[in-house]
Amino acid sequence: MNVILLDNVENLGNIGDLVKVKAGYGRNFLIPHGKAALATPENVKAIDARRAELEKAAAADLAAAQARAKTMAGLELVISANAGSEDKLFGSVGPVDIVEALEKVQVAVERSEVRMPDGPIHELGEYAIGIHLHSDVDAEVTVRVTAAD
Repeated sequence: MNVILLDNVENLGNIGDLVKVKAGYGRNFLIPHGKAALATPENVKAIDARRAELEKAAAADLAAAQARAKTMAGLELVISANAGSEDKLFGSVGPVDIVEALEKVQVAVERSEVRMPDGPIHELGEYAIGIHLHSDVDAEVTVRVTAAD
């Protein structure tokens, strides 16, 4: 399936690029989320006419993401959790807990933006957690998990 990108898509292309994707990816993700349109001759002409508008909107999204990243720079969150012997947690600290901790310091983040490549945290300690704000902007937050009293 050939589509024209309406937004910068990580590992795929930039605004206005004509790319070939699998039908399911285009039909189920790119088109419904407004990131692409079918590559028909009419759509190609329409998107070429709107390219400046789309690039301006993409630049605004990038600037907003960079501003959000600045608010998170050097941020350290302290999350207390029930812990047993040998500093093991009863349960785990996952993306939902990190989002809640960020909300307490007035930083709005979606659960889907939290990146934990090693999975949930199961032990006390200090961890660097990635926050993916935009395809070009990532922030890092330090999370310190302490034992609850």
